[in-house]
Amino acid sequence: MTGLTIGDLADRTGLAVSAIRFYETHGIVAPVRNAGGHRRYGRHDLRRLSFVMAAQKLGFPLIEIAAHLAPLPAHKAPTKADWTRISKTFRHDIDDRIAALIDLRDKLDGCIGCGCLSLKSCALYNPADAKGKDGSGPRNLKQIAG
Repeated sequence: MTGLTIGDLADRTGLAVSAIRFYETHGIVAPVRNAGGHRRYGRHDLRRLSFVMAAQKLGFPLIEIAAHLAPLPAHKAPTKADWTRISKTFRHDIDDRIAALIDLRDKLDGCIGCGCLSLKSCALYNPADAKGKDGSGPRNLKQIAG
């Protein structure tokens, strides 16, 4: 049986073996087992793990990443059409995050609806702590980030 060992995959991705096993439990990679019971990974798992690492670095939670990868075939390399399908759905999530970051950047020197009433401008952005009735924390930011 051919394929990459978990050590090979760790060396190629820079991930710890334990991290690869963790991703396996979340359905990110699905190794096959040889006659001795050892995991063997396909070269396509390098791309899956690289995608996960990039998405996590950008702040996407693993549960969302796994949901995007779920439609991909488990034991063969995805086709260009497979990746195109994923990119379309993931692009929407990325665009939402970009919009939220831009809004945060633009409001950071003003009020984010925290109810602090410590800035003179809060009276303009959040008069009489009106956002406080909606709950604690940065209400405007929570509304943007979902």
